[in-house]
Amino acid sequence: MSRSAPYQPLLLKIIHAVSGILAIAAIITGFLVYNTFDGRFGKIPIPRIGPIIDIHGTFAVFFFFVFPVLAIYSFHAGNKRLLQKDSLQNLTQLGRPIWWVSLQRIANTLMLIAALLAVFSGRMMQEEWLPTGDLNQGWYYLHLIAWAILVCCLAIHILMSTKVGGAPLLLSIFSPNVRSEDSPTQWNRRLRNWLSNFSANFAGEFNNLRQNNFPLSIIEIIVLIGIFAALILPLLFSGGD
Repeated sequence: MSRSAPYQPLLLKIIHAVSGILAIAAIITGFLVYNTFDGRFGKIPIPRIGPIIDIHGTFAVFFFFVFPVLAIYSFHAGNKRLLQKDSLQNLTQLGRPIWWVSLQRIANTLMLIAALLAVFSGRMMQEEWLPTGDLNQGWYYLHLIAWAILVCCLAIHILMSTKVGGAPLLLSIFSPNVRSEDSPTQWNRRLRNWLSNFSANFAGEFNNLRQNNFPLSIIEIIVLIGIFAALILPLLFSGGD
């Protein structure tokens, strides 16, 4: 395999594929939940799916457990694909390659934030709200907003990936080729090395990110705290019922 050809690390492809499939499944079933029980902003005349809330919830729960891995990988190994210090400034260079790249980076970052809003608001919702017609809950509105942002950002992510990388980039995502240093046989050794140096590596990477890209480091803190809150807060509220 040519080293000049686009290459996606195997771990990235796995995380990208699993989280992408679960996110798209949650987006589609989320629309079906809205279409079944709400429809105030437009709906599609399709047959009612009785257990659609449970189906949507299943995909959402699986995505919630994958999301922390996706977030940590994105903010560190994949931080070059996220918001940069000059991304907003580069949006003034309309039509130039850096404009497309910057738009993709902003969309990728917004997608992480929207995913956090979706999982957090979804965790805070009560399952009986929609079936009983209780559609004016704040968490439900936040869930709808997060869904809309996710759809828009996902569309931009796909379009900009096609525009920036073209067919070679898209083919590299599905390529079975794996470099020797990226082989699963090396994962155990690399994981042990990473764990043994976790504190120093994390502190060093975060400090470097803070110095070079302070806005992204703030977003990372918000996302990681939000994930923890989405795990804990519903348990506390349910425990008080």
